[in-house]
Amino acid sequence: MYTISDLYDLDHTLAADYLKGFTYPWEALKGIKDMILEIGAGLGDDYTEVKEHVWVHKTATVFESAYLGAPCIIGPNTEVRHGAFIRGSALVGADCVVGNSVELKNVILFDHVQTPHYNYVGDSILGYYSHMGAGSITSNVKSDKKLVVVHNGTEHIETGVKKFGAMLGDYVEVGCNAVCNPGTVIGRHSNVYPTSCVRGVVPENSIYKNSGEVIHKEER
Repeated sequence: MYTISDLYDLDHTLAADYLKGFTYPWEALKGIKDMILEIGAGLGDDYTEVKEHVWVHKTATVFESAYLGAPCIIGPNTEVRHGAFIRGSALVGADCVVGNSVELKNVILFDHVQTPHYNYVGDSILGYYSHMGAGSITSNVKSDKKLVVVHNGTEHIETGVKKFGAMLGDYVEVGCNAVCNPGTVIGRHSNVYPTSCVRGVVPENSIYKNSGEVIHKEER
């Protein structure tokens, strides 16, 4: 329930070929920068390299107050709004929203992803049509600075990485002011309640209310 094939439809990202080389999504985090540089060099005339290693599709809208750090790719019909801070190593797909005061760093956003208001997304992959409510964030470093472990019940998966925010599957909805702690994996079509503190693996088609209450949607 936490492999790339479990979480993502790869038809909706320029990173498809890159991601096919891995089993687990967190394995792809270390190479995002190099992947963007490789893809960017091969983009066609529909993209403009607005500064070195920053490619923006001609149909995208980028507010003057937004900052685009290299390397990054901004896809078709995507809107990067006032005060957005893209620190770099960000692949943003088609029809996305990167909103007011949002910060992105070392991320892959599939097509139709929305991070519209005051979100921090770092060292994370957000699947097709996933959405982060206002103020929700991915916490990407443990307080003790140790390597991140993915917890799934009694199973504990060593990732070997220090920085790992969240892996959101396709159509995931994260409520306002929720925190996805390091190593969070949320399955497709799942919802997270507002103000939740999420850890570990949330199965697909679930509603995460709190750490002791995760229900399947069929049970409602």
